[in-house]
Amino acid sequence: MRLPLSALLVALALAGPFAAAAQEPPDAPAVQGEDADGDAATARPSTSNAAYMAPLSRLSSILGSVHFLRTLCGDSEAGIWRQKMSDLLAAQAPSEADRRQLVASFNSGYRAFEATYRRCTPAARLAVARYQNEGATLSREISTRFGN
Repeated sequence: MRLPLSALLVALALAGPFAAAAQEPPDAPAVQGEDADGDAATARPSTSNAAYMAPLSRLSSILGSVHFLRTLCGDSEAGIWRQKMSDLLAAQAPSEADRRQLVASFNSGYRAFEATYRRCTPAARLAVARYQNEGATLSREISTRFGN
């Protein structure tokens, strides 16, 4: 299965400039599962073993991390990273299990920095720059390898 090129290009903007502005509260997306009775499910369907899932999961984690850090550092456009994740999911239209995996990766990336940083520091800004570079590189690699 090949990924739609548009699904990967939404993340190419990761290398964009970092701008500080008024801080807005973080809002990581959450996913909940339900079993046949409508109760929260503990067992989840297994994800596909598609070769693109590992790099796409890493990209999702990067989007979550950048979303948190740019919000923390007062970027008025920080919500774009959460929107890029939504756009990626919409363009890819993954199976439910794969969607859960990608959203979990986004949330994990978000929470990893949420647990560490309480205010914007030079280290947080450096992390943003590094993640943006890694995300842009990863986007190009995924697009080249799996895009149509």
